[in-house]
Amino acid sequence: MTSTTTTSPTVYVVDDDVSIRESLSSLIRAEGMAVEVFASPLDFLALERLKDFSCVVLDVRMPGLDGLSLQDELARRGWEVPIIFITGHGDVPDAVRAMKAGAIDFLKKPFEDFALMRAITSALSRVSSEFHKKLEIADLQARYDQLTPREKEVLVMATQGKPNKVIALDLGISESTIKVHRHNVMSKMRFRSLPELALAMQRLKQGS
Repeated sequence: MTSTTTTSPTVYVVDDDVSIRESLSSLIRAEGMAVEVFASPLDFLALERLKDFSCVVLDVRMPGLDGLSLQDELARRGWEVPIIFITGHGDVPDAVRAMKAGAIDFLKKPFEDFALMRAITSALSRVSSEFHKKLEIADLQARYDQLTPREKEVLVMATQGKPNKVIALDLGISESTIKVHRHNVMSKMRFRSLPELALAMQRLKQGS
């Protein structure tokens, strides 16, 4: 599955009850969040893109593939998204299984609006740091992609601590040309110091 980067949170609601979908959609939108609703787990699994900054509000009991089975399928596919279960039954074994598998919360219907929003906030805060890390890596990658092949060579050698004279000798070009390339690298990557750039490249490598 591919993902798309956005700065606003999205809450996916999966419930076979249209009245529940409509009420939750209104509640969540009133809190300033984007909402996408699905009448079944299979509809949700048909998504081609999953927002990075998102969570799922998921009914437990539904015809066909139920919520717990969907949780298992998401894990099998490697779709990492926090899940908040809602249920009209309050089955303790189901709750234990869901929480052991990483669910954020397990709310019994009818629940208070604040309880759901608190769970959603908790779910989104869990992914927030990872989400912002992805944004940073995407930004660094975009800057790096602007470099010419020669500038990338100079960047690698410069961040290894090699002086201009050595880089010029290794690449077979003049030292003055190396200075121009280094200036372009720092300008395109938008860093003022070489140590900062070196740390950024480490993050980029680790995040790739």
